[in-house]
This record gives sequence, structure tokens and C-alpha cells, in this order.
Amino acid sequence: MATRSLPPRPPAGIARSCVLGVTRSLSGRAWHWRGGNMELGGAPGLNEGILAQLLMTRGVPAEDVARHARPTLRAFLPDPSEFRDMDRAAERIAAAVLSGEKVTIYGDYDVDGATSAALMIELLRALGSNADYYIPDRLLEGYGPSGEALVKLAEAGSSLIVTVDCGAMAHEALAMAKAAGVDVIVVDHHKCSAELPAAAALVNPNRLDEGDLAAAHGHLAAVGVAFLLAVAVVRTLRAQGFFGGGRSEPDLMALLDLVALGTVADVAALHGLNRAFVAQGLKVLARRQRIGMAALIDASRITRAPAASDLGFALGPRINAGGRIGESTLGVRLLTTTDPEEARAIAEQLSRLNEERRAIEAAVQEAAEAQLSGQHNMAVHVLAGTGWHPGVIGIVAGRIKEKTGKPAIVIAQDEAEGAGKGSGRSISGVDLGAAIIAARDAGLLVAGGGHAMAAGLTIPNDRLSAFTEFLEARLARDVEKARAGQVMALDLSLAPGGLTPELCETLEAAGPYGVGWPAPRVAVGAVRIVKADIVGKDHLRLIASGNDGRSFKAIAFRAGETEMAQTLLHRHQGRRFHLAGRVKLDDWGARPAAELHLEDAAFAD
Repeated sequence: MATRSLPPRPPAGIARSCVLGVTRSLSGRAWHWRGGNMELGGAPGLNEGILAQLLMTRGVPAEDVARHARPTLRAFLPDPSEFRDMDRAAERIAAAVLSGEKVTIYGDYDVDGATSAALMIELLRALGSNADYYIPDRLLEGYGPSGEALVKLAEAGSSLIVTVDCGAMAHEALAMAKAAGVDVIVVDHHKCSAELPAAAALVNPNRLDEGDLAAAHGHLAAVGVAFLLAVAVVRTLRAQGFFGGGRSEPDLMALLDLVALGTVADVAALHGLNRAFVAQGLKVLARRQRIGMAALIDASRITRAPAASDLGFALGPRINAGGRIGESTLGVRLLTTTDPEEARAIAEQLSRLNEERRAIEAAVQEAAEAQLSGQHNMAVHVLAGTGWHPGVIGIVAGRIKEKTGKPAIVIAQDEAEGAGKGSGRSISGVDLGAAIIAARDAGLLVAGGGHAMAAGLTIPNDRLSAFTEFLEARLARDVEKARAGQVMALDLSLAPGGLTPELCETLEAAGPYGVGWPAPRVAVGAVRIVKADIVGKDHLRLIASGNDGRSFKAIAFRAGETEMAQTLLHRHQGRRFHLAGRVKLDDWGARPAAELHLEDAAFAD
């Protein structure tokens, strides 16, 4: 194994603020408290103090802890009318319902797009309008609405098209639709330019002209924006006397399973309204009322009530697999079907496609990582190759970002077309979407857009070098600043005896967790390594024991070749360590036990 160099030591004196005195771990990071000192030593048990501390270290004021401890829609839902064009969009959809117009929902092919489309379809069904839907083919049509598709939908009889999770930058396509005489409502969350496309209404909290309250909800996924529109539509129809005489209002709360799935799978920040969406949506999921969602849960072999992590790592990837390498409509069909047999068949098909996706992804990742050796000094990794499947480049970009700690863009080039499609993932503190839009405006890209943490683009092959240089010049300082501040943020410090199932319950009470609302990390130590080996595909497995006589299991996923893993495997004799990671409940055995999902380690002596 090649020798790895660690980052320089922190300045003298920093150890005083570090957890357990760790100034440089085996991954080169200092360990800092996320908030106040929480060295608990032994078993903490169920403790309201821990819950309050977890909430406050995630930005909740002390006087607002109760509201965030049990996030509800009543406590967090804003007035939809605060969003620009929301009332206009709601009135136009209400008019279509009242007059029986043909409406088509134009979605994106990822999970956010599928759940947004399914939500609008379910809403219109409940209002007595059987909406059609259109999901573009990822490979043949690419991202976003095309003018040709919109015109064809108009020619087929649609007088209203609602685009979801796309359209905010579709100036040319929407101009063609307007010329064809069809109204288009855009429901999106991606970054907008100052000049908006010609739409009947454009609802997007990231509009540059948006008010403060709506702009504060710029972290919503498109499915969250769609839910707010659903609230506005029902409210508009209620005011017009639509309900009554045997016609009941739709159960909007029943749509929250879709909102939760789309929000988590799109890696939207889980604070404020999004956290309420997911917390309440998980309750709806547990009831298994949506036939397609229940089939997807079964196909994922989840036998308990789904958790937020299941949405991101089990359910979401299966729906994404349809758009990435299969048929783009599979996700919407699954989430809107009322036929249990059709749902089961689609869910099984998506599971098979997900397995194929994993194999394709592994091949592309290997080829992309081979290019990293020549980019050690680059602030942004731009990796490109021919023959790479466009459906997995976003996943690979995320893997590269996690491995290097830098923004990464992976581009699948097509020699026949003379261009490539790329997908990028960023690190906290670096706005990749804004940089991609700037590169497009500078003439380096055919198309491009996104948000701070993720972006997509189309680029001529001969502009790759100029594009790479542009990103380096624009983002190098931001990346340097973001990486300089990288530390391991910890919430608790425990002796091994404190790692209990009761602690797991206490920590879970402050969830659901995700981007922007990180799951708690704990430090456990000092411990000796009783056993260490590699299992599965590059996973490090440990059994550790502390001075209190208690032992526990730990596992570090995809970490077998890291400096941390190699040290714990081969240099642990006679040494003690502090271990850091996330506490998870292992309920496979006869008695549930807490285990550590290991993220970092440091010498204790």
C-alpha cells in the first residue's frame, strides 16, 4: 500500500478546544464539539438534556426547542401565497379543473421529478381531473422540457402543462409552447436567471425576485414546492364553492409519503419545513396506504417501518434506476398505480435495474478514479470519458466528491455528437450550480444549471479544457476555504458502556437526519482493538473493548484502503484508540445492541 501523508498539524493551543484532545486523527482532522462539551462517560440513558442539546447545536434557539422536537406541518407550513406566482398558478389549475381541460404533468426522470409528478397527478385525480404525464427519456431527450415535446403535447389536446422539477431555465422551450398557444406552469426549485422564461406562472423559491419568506424556503425540493401548490389549489377551489354536495376535499396529508421520499432522495437540507415534511411523511409511509410505495418497500426487503435513511439508500435508488438506465416512466407509474400486481411487477423491475446500475456505476467509477492521479492540485475534479453511461455519472461524481473532499464533475462524452453530458456534486460552502450557470453564460456550455450542491450540464468536447480552467479560477478560493474548515464535528463523548440501545432511541428522537441536519456523531474511547478484518466489498469490521470492560462492534463502509483502516488493521497491537462515528441499532440478533458506524479514529496514547 502506498504511503499517505496527513495534513499539517493544527496550530499550537488548538487541543484545548478539541474533543478528547484530538488535534489530528488518522484521517487528518481535528475533533471539535458541534456545540457545548458533552462528555458523558458512562451510560446516559434517556435524557431530555441530550435531545435539547442536539437541537440547539443544529441551530434551534432554546425557546424554540419544543416546536422542533416534534416537527409538524401546522408549526412550519408557510402561507403558499407568500410565493410569487403561487396564486396565479393555483387559479389557472383550478380553472382547468372546473372546465375539464386536458392537463399534462411534465416531470423529470429522477426521484424528485417522479414524486412531484405523482403528487400533481394524485391531486388532480382527487379533484376529478385525470391528468396525463410526460417524462422525457434521459438519454434521448436529456434534462428539462424540450420545445418539441411541449408543442406535441399541445397538438395532442393539452391546454395546460405543468412542469415539475424542471423548467426554470427553459427559455427556448417555453417560448415555443407559448407560440403554440399552450399555457405552461413551472414548479421548480433549481436556480433561476434574472430573466425568467415565458410561463403562465413560475413557482420557485429560488427566483431572484422572490420575497424574504419564500426565499427562506429555497432548500425545498421540487416535491415540497408542489405540495405547497396543492394546498393553494385546494384553497382556491374551496373559495369558489367547489367542495360540498357530496364532493369532499382531497386528503393532502396522504401525499406526504411522496414529499418525504422526494425530499430525502434529492438530498434537500432537512431543516425547518423539510424536516416536518419527512417526519410526517414517514408516518404515512408506515401505514403502507400507497400501493406502489408498499410494493417498493417489499422489493427493498424492508420489514419494519421505513426510516429516513431507507428513503435515500433503498427506495430512492430503485426509482432512480428507472430513469438512469431503464424506462423513465417507471417511477411515476409505480407511485400512481392502483393495481397491486402492476405495482409488484414494476417494483421488482426497478430492483433488477438497480442491480444493473450498480455494476455499470462500478465500471465508470474505476475509469474516473484512474484520472485522479493527475489532478491532485486541482480544486475541482473534472473527469470525462467516452463510453461512460450518462445514467450513473451523478452517482460517480458523488463518490469522487466523498473520496477527495472536493467538488467533482463527471462527463460522459459522445464522440458522434461531439459533446458530453455531465453531472456534478459539491461540498458544503461551494456553490457549484452558480458556477455552472456562469460557465453557460460565458459560452462554455450548451446547457447547464442546478443548485449549490448539485448541477448538470452539456458541453462540447472541445471546450473541456477551457471549462476546467474556468471552474478552477472561479472556485479555487471557495474550495480552499471550505476544506480549511473541515473538522470532525462531534455531539457526545462516551465510554463503551454508554453505547446502548437506549442511547440510540435518544439520538433518533432528534431526527429525522440528513443534509443540513446531520445525524449525531459520538466519540468512544479509549478502546483496544480486539479484532479487525475486511468484510464484503472493502468494509472494515472491528470489535473494540474499553477500560470499563464493555465491548462493541464497529464497521467502516468502503474504507478498507484508507489510512484509518490500514492503521487499525495492522498497527493496533499495544495501542489504544478513540473511535468516532454514528450510533446505530443492530437488531439482527436475539438482543438488540448498539454498534458504531465508524468514520474516524485517533491514537489515544
